[in-house]
Amino acid sequence: MTRNKISISHIGFLSPGNYPVDDPLDGLEKTLALLEYGEALGFASAWVRQRHLEPGISSAAAFLAAATQRTSRIELGTAVIPIGYENPYRLAEDLSTVDVLSRGRLNVGLSAGKPPHLDLIGPLAFDGDWSAYDFSHQRVLRFQENLRSGSLGDDDTLIKTPFGVKRPRLQPHAKGLADRLWYGGGSLRSAAWAGSHGFNLLIGNVTTGEETDAFFVAQARQLALYRSSGGEGRRVALGRVILPLDSADPRTRKQYLDYAIGRTDRTLAPQGERRTLYARDLVGTSQEILERLHADPILPHVHELRLELPYEFEDEDYRQIVHDFVTHIAPELGWSPADQRAA
Repeated sequence: MTRNKISISHIGFLSPGNYPVDDPLDGLEKTLALLEYGEALGFASAWVRQRHLEPGISSAAAFLAAATQRTSRIELGTAVIPIGYENPYRLAEDLSTVDVLSRGRLNVGLSAGKPPHLDLIGPLAFDGDWSAYDFSHQRVLRFQENLRSGSLGDDDTLIKTPFGVKRPRLQPHAKGLADRLWYGGGSLRSAAWAGSHGFNLLIGNVTTGEETDAFFVAQARQLALYRSSGGEGRRVALGRVILPLDSADPRTRKQYLDYAIGRTDRTLAPQGERRTLYARDLVGTSQEILERLHADPILPHVHELRLELPYEFEDEDYRQIVHDFVTHIAPELGWSPADQRAA
């Protein structure tokens, strides 16, 4: 079997940050400890989801502020924040603060469009007729412009503060954060928009089928369009669900295999009105997983691979997965500890 040439220099992982409903502290503490463990193993980045109405991280900014004090090297990222529920100015203040606390390690992944559970959360989050709110990409651009932290008002605008008369601007100014923005791409439109507006690109194991039922064909078209639209030379992080069995005990091996089998049907055809396509989870020994990764037609075109951890697992499962990945799989894809030191 001919193997595609793969050169991965940056490895990361995405944690769901799940917790027991009656004990959120337990799960959040374990997720913070998992980020520390990932840093010790040599991962270059750790990402967290932001989800609402679920036993998981509902405020990526608050959680990552804590993570800045528990880690020192690893990049911290959001994958992704649905900006529809956020105030673009206040979010810029919060995430600028997190970036300063992290000493410039923050990556901000965003998505536009109507956010999930809008019928339930909309009346609680917005004043007036929330159905008329702007949930378009313009909201993301407002956030991007706020991060650039230019002076507000005209050239003569001054404000009085306890520190004297100042030109007004967003504080704190996190230098460089506006260049570390990512967009969660899953369609041709979103890929083209991200490329043309200077965003890095997050792609994963879920995408939209446009004129094709083939997951990899759809994702390859999106990646090509992103780069031709202005994204050439910018960072692209590819996510895949990878569950190595090497050091798992028999019970855990069965759990992983059953998990993947239960999700196989959704990979067989486009799902729903949006024609959502899913990639198959990669479950097996490291050698079996490597064979499938080398057959992945997207992997040779990126240098960053993000290990996506499932929602339903326990802390010891996550630790076993990230350990086996960095020990047995990442080095065979071109990554080395020297990449970690360089980062």
